Amino acid sequence: MLSSQVVIAVSLIYVGLLYSIAWWGDKRARAGRSWVRNPTVYTLSIAVYCTSWTFYGAVGSAARNGLEYLTIYLGPTVIFLGWWFLLRKMLRISKAHRITSIADFISSRYGKSTQLSVLVTLIAVIGTTPYIALQLKAVATSYTVLTVWGSSVSGPFVSTSHIFADSGFWAATGLALFGILFGTRFIDADEHHEGMVAAIAFESLVKLFALLAVGIFVCFFMFSGLGDLFHQASEVPRTASLLKLQPESGTRWFTLMALSMAAILTLPRQFQVIVVENVDERHLATASWAFPAYLLLMNLFVLPIALAGMGLLPDWADPDFFVLSVPLSQGQSLLALVAYVGGLSASTSMVIVAAIALSTMVCNDLVIPALLRLRWLRLTERDDLTGLLLFIRRASIVLVVFMGYIYYRSAGAGDALAEIGLISFAATAQFIPIMVGGLFWKGGTKTGALTGLTAGFAIWAYTLLLPSFADSGWIDPKLITDGAFGHPWLRPEALFGLDHFAPLTHALIWSMALNAGCFIVVSLFTSQGGLERIQATLFVDAFSRKDGETVIWRSSATIDDLYELVERFLGRERAYHAFRDYGTSRHTAWRGKGEANADMIAFSERLLAGSIGAASARVMVSSVAKGEMVSLDEVLEILEETSHVIEHSQRLEQKSRELERAAAELRAANDRLKELDRLKDEFLTMVSHEFRTPLTSIRSFSEILVDTPELEAERTERFLNVIVRESERLTRLIDDHLDLARLEAGHSDWQPGNVDPKAVLRETIDALEGLFNNRDARLMVDIGGDTVNLFVDRDRLTQVFINLLSNAAKFADPDKPEVFVRGATHKDGYLVTISDNGAGIADDEADLIFNKFARGGKYPGDKPRPSGSGLGLAISKHVIEHCHGRIWVESKPGQGATFHVFIPVARSGASAAQ
Repeated sequence: MLSSQVVIAVSLIYVGLLYSIAWWGDKRARAGRSWVRNPTVYTLSIAVYCTSWTFYGAVGSAARNGLEYLTIYLGPTVIFLGWWFLLRKMLRISKAHRITSIADFISSRYGKSTQLSVLVTLIAVIGTTPYIALQLKAVATSYTVLTVWGSSVSGPFVSTSHIFADSGFWAATGLALFGILFGTRFIDADEHHEGMVAAIAFESLVKLFALLAVGIFVCFFMFSGLGDLFHQASEVPRTASLLKLQPESGTRWFTLMALSMAAILTLPRQFQVIVVENVDERHLATASWAFPAYLLLMNLFVLPIALAGMGLLPDWADPDFFVLSVPLSQGQSLLALVAYVGGLSASTSMVIVAAIALSTMVCNDLVIPALLRLRWLRLTERDDLTGLLLFIRRASIVLVVFMGYIYYRSAGAGDALAEIGLISFAATAQFIPIMVGGLFWKGGTKTGALTGLTAGFAIWAYTLLLPSFADSGWIDPKLITDGAFGHPWLRPEALFGLDHFAPLTHALIWSMALNAGCFIVVSLFTSQGGLERIQATLFVDAFSRKDGETVIWRSSATIDDLYELVERFLGRERAYHAFRDYGTSRHTAWRGKGEANADMIAFSERLLAGSIGAASARVMVSSVAKGEMVSLDEVLEILEETSHVIEHSQRLEQKSRELERAAAELRAANDRLKELDRLKDEFLTMVSHEFRTPLTSIRSFSEILVDTPELEAERTERFLNVIVRESERLTRLIDDHLDLARLEAGHSDWQPGNVDPKAVLRETIDALEGLFNNRDARLMVDIGGDTVNLFVDRDRLTQVFINLLSNAAKFADPDKPEVFVRGATHKDGYLVTISDNGAGIADDEADLIFNKFARGGKYPGDKPRPSGSGLGLAISKHVIEHCHGRIWVESKPGQGATFHVFIPVARSGASAAQ
């Protein structure tokens, strides 16, 4: 047991430390040296999700229901690991529209609806109240456990007659004061609270350290490791059951996972830290894995602490506070004090962020719209409204925190922490259908969203909130047992006779079914307003549009009108910097009597939206540019009247596109014909040149022999050899051309048989050895290993190898030629690879060189280009494809060319002989 003076002193010192961190964080941010703007701090701030429910309640849940506590952390893990694209889309939209709260987000999607923002704010405040009560209960009870350990402690000692003796009251007072100091010190157009984020990140480290410290003490100082702890627990029936999954727990697990997945997106405090406080969308990439890792560490020792408490502590000990009572039972007061500070961190971070987020919503979406409607207040004529905005937000923080305190005193003192938290989860889960649906379905309407959200919230209040009031004695318990008006079908926990589920699952089924159903059905039968359509498109197509919103203003308002309007709400300094930066970035005037363009009006509206909400910002800008906003109904009417023209135009465009496609195909065919014609001309030129060369030689030497009969025998023999050699060359040219023609026509005579490709390749290399020697080429051969039998024409295969080897020798480096040949079995066939070290083949020639008439390959400009008909590769391709094989080339400029030939083993002799 620790003295109350020590506990209070430590609490005050810790809160003072948080104040110092937050103050320092704000100071560095104003100086432009923020250290908060990094992914680690961003991830730690998201850990505000781990409240006293995690720190204390998870152990209590594990002690009562075993492994069920994991569901509350598996849900967020699934979202961050698998649904990060949804978070990214929310971030992108919020930055473009200067969204400041979840109410602002939802109302902006549905045409900046004031009614919807009011409803979302009311639900958020009412739904979060039990969660704030949970934190106050945790602080009050942990203080009691720490200071009076030894007596029968099963809940906080709350005196309904003397609240000033209640530690929960002072906790609420302190948390409200802290929220005011760091959430409402000034009005920020972006609603960034870097000092608060720094303090929250620090608290996330503290609570993680404290819980790990208790867990390590339990596992390795009270027991001889996890194995010893679990072994002892398995021998006691009371704790052994906690280590097993119950067969009937499937529905409960699904319910809790669904609620936790929704909570990480819709809890006001989570939206605040994930979306509003985010300064760089790229930080989400780190958080997508780092936050699940943090959750894993937070839950590492939850079950061991629960098992230790169940096995060692008396029955009257509250499982929710085993984190404190287990160290106290072992005389570890200092460790218990560290755990208390960790729990205090978990509670304070949640209450502060939630209070700030809710105060923004109450101010922007409830109070300011109401005040703007009271014309006698003349708010639009005041020079500076920042003081009024700050007062409203501070009063809202006090109201929100003490609403939680009232719930704690009245209805939440006797409930388990986890059960209180689940009520809040179920309330904010009602935002999911209209929020997620609005991000991916353009057809969702404001009326559908209002209807669905109202229906879902009403069912939540009837099936979950009323039973908690009945348990606390606020209402007659007969409403729960007998149903409204005494009708059993209206029992809150068995609505319309659905009594096969636990109350939480029952409430979730009815509320979400009616919510989503009403949203979809009503949206299908109602139409959208003009602004709704624009906002729906901007939200759904967020990734395909530029930042910013569609400009729908035309105005004669002056620049100074807009400047003075923004100055009233943001203050002189912030308005000055915002407009100066805008003017500098766009090279335009930002002060003066000149007329403001539509972009500047939209910019001013976005600035105001960051401080007073999207709906109120539109009202205020309209007061300056009154009468000059483009009428969306007018625009839509014009579009409707000309829809038949647009439809006709679309048909013409469709036909035009079809004609363009046909024209493109004709152009491509014509280009191909031109290319073939060009290749034909080149071929004819080349062939005539190749034919003329041997014919000229034959004719010249024949004339010499005829005209000079007395020519000596040695010269006569040499001239006759030239004639024979040139005749053979001419014959080869003719044979190649005729051979290719027969192959293309399918008239070639094939003589297939079982052939060993390895032997054919070796024989071809031996036959061409003289060619490589004449060129001083270095030939490297690797054709060892296994081989296969191919059912092919042996002579044709030899012809392919000769063509490829001859080309490699021709186009290798003229100064230091090298050729590498490799043959090996590959899959169900034989693969031959022939490479040279020449200049290579251009990318655009890689496919063309296998066409007839084409000649490719680079060769140094100062060297004579090797001769050839350009038919060798075309013939080789026909032969290989006839064998059901494949031939292709790979080449990088300057690194030679590599030809690959793959021939599969024939499926049957008949098929190969076709």
